[in-house]
Amino acid sequence: MENVNTSLNYNRSRVGTGFWFVVLGAALWGADPLFRILLLKYLTSSQIVLLEHVLLFLFAAPVLWSHRNELKGIRLKQAAALLFISWGGSAIASILFTQALSSGSGNLNAVLLLQKLQPIFAIVMARFMLKEALPKYFTGLLLMAVAGTYLLTFGWSIPFGHVSEFIQIGSLLSLGAAALWGGSTVMGRYMLGSMKYETVTSLRFLLALPLLFMITANQGAAWNLPSGAGELTAITVNMFMQALVPGLLSLLLYYKGLSTTKASFATLAELSFPMVAVLVNWIAFHQVITVPQFIGFVFIWLALFTISRQQQN
Repeated sequence: MENVNTSLNYNRSRVGTGFWFVVLGAALWGADPLFRILLLKYLTSSQIVLLEHVLLFLFAAPVLWSHRNELKGIRLKQAAALLFISWGGSAIASILFTQALSSGSGNLNAVLLLQKLQPIFAIVMARFMLKEALPKYFTGLLLMAVAGTYLLTFGWSIPFGHVSEFIQIGSLLSLGAAALWGGSTVMGRYMLGSMKYETVTSLRFLLALPLLFMITANQGAAWNLPSGAGELTAITVNMFMQALVPGLLSLLLYYKGLSTTKASFATLAELSFPMVAVLVNWIAFHQVITVPQFIGFVFIWLALFTISRQQQN
């Protein structure tokens, strides 16, 4: 009986820890615009995403080689899920989000808010694909988290005052990225039933490369790299930092946590992304956090804490 209790306590600890790995992985995404916006001064959206994936795969290739035996048992349904993760959630969604940042709509807040529609897409897919039951009080917790996200981005502003911002091209691109990333959450959870998270992460980068090469080649845009040594060094450093921190490290943490976390829980954990993005905006661009933004921060973390406690119990 003592061994059984120890095992149960261990499993509860793993589930709770996995949830916070997802929170941390998603939080690192908040630093992504800091690097991506600088790169947009010199490169197109597809060029940035292509270089990012080349760097990521160079780091992930040894991991994929060491886990190559897992590739032997891939079935058609698993292959389709991997293509959705790599082509949709990695390549196309990243391009759409990068284009949203450079669309000139002038409202990064609208782009960030629309990303938080990911839980809606993911919960619907998880219900049909993974047959997952919703957690207790999920509707209330979801509304709390979404309300917190809204306060972080728009403050006390009335929603109807921002209708024109939602129909701009940047918002539509962001909505497409949110749908693809939300779906990738579910597909990633499905794949982790038969593969290690390191293998899924490596395949995500590898399988996206052919599509990204095709998109970049068909685009026909020139590679506008700076000629000065200082600017070229800055671009190189930013590319590596973007690929490693909000790219590779965040995904490894994310998939590690996702392996013991239900997709419907994970989508709420991903709400740490806008929270960190606002903090980065405050630190890097000296935009002070307001009272409604602080209240939104509290709302999101209350929802995350409640979900974590439910998992442990």
